[in-house]
Amino acid sequence: MDCIGWDVGGAHLKAARASGGRITGVVQQPCPLWLGRERLGEAIAAVRARLGEAPRHAVTMTGELADIFATRAEGVAWIAAAMQSALAPAAVRIYGAGAGWLAPDAVAAHVEAVASANWHAAAALAARSMADALFADMGSTTTDLVPLRAGTVAARGHTDAERLAAGELVYTGLTRSFVMALAPAAPLDGAWTPLAREYFASAADVHRVLGELDESADQMPTADGREKTVAAACARLARMVGRDAASAPLATWQSLAGFFAEAQLRQIADAAMLVLSAAALPPQAPLIGAGIGRSILARLAQRLGRPFISFADLPGLESTAGDWLAHCAPAVAMALLA
Repeated sequence: MDCIGWDVGGAHLKAARASGGRITGVVQQPCPLWLGRERLGEAIAAVRARLGEAPRHAVTMTGELADIFATRAEGVAWIAAAMQSALAPAAVRIYGAGAGWLAPDAVAAHVEAVASANWHAAAALAARSMADALFADMGSTTTDLVPLRAGTVAARGHTDAERLAAGELVYTGLTRSFVMALAPAAPLDGAWTPLAREYFASAADVHRVLGELDESADQMPTADGREKTVAAACARLARMVGRDAASAPLATWQSLAGFFAEAQLRQIADAAMLVLSAAALPPQAPLIGAGIGRSILARLAQRLGRPFISFADLPGLESTAGDWLAHCAPAVAMALLA
């Protein structure tokens, strides 16, 4: 029986269709929940137009953190109810990690298990193929670092608060992170220049200037609403140091972008070392990379001295979805685990 897995984020809605145990389609749709709850319904309709109908649906979420909700509990309950309403009369189940599969009207009693559990779903699927590994998923906004031991999810944290403290959740991503959150100052013309504490540029600009960005994965507007070009990205980065792009050659802004990319990687590497210090993984246990930031995670694996395996290359995950199989790992996990 076909199943569609859904990962309801605060910025994107991701979905994957499984048929006969094989992923046959994957979609990511912009869904900025902070701009209004109606955005979820619009995104669901856009996804269904591409993936079609299915008799079963499995849902995980992180969108409950959007500040349109007064509390996480409110967000969990509203998203579960909205998914049930939009997908009726098909069967809908909500992923609750250790609490199992839940009916939408039962999530209020399991908020901590349901809230932001998408990392657990993707890691659990990866653990079926790789008994010992560090599962890492770098998305647009955050990076998950989850140890796998003996074929099980061996995370120390379960809630967002616990995972932040354990280093298993790092609030930095490939596209949406603010540049001002990557470092307090940057080297420019032989001096450390403090950064403007303003949303003038995003991590997407950093990776765009370096030629490392898959533009299809960057679905949100730029900080200034202007073009997604290298020239426009340089202008945004220049504002971070109080300059105009014309004040220096392209090489200067490429060097600045390189510093920010390194600062971001260090944040993730520091967290990974904290996680590994407690996980006691075998030295050759690989890093399994998922998300749109897999190229960054491949560098992380090299820095940690571990083999790198893309989530899309795990045994049993063959699909025609290509890179999107790994881009949307939690949605894929929902479709297959259900």
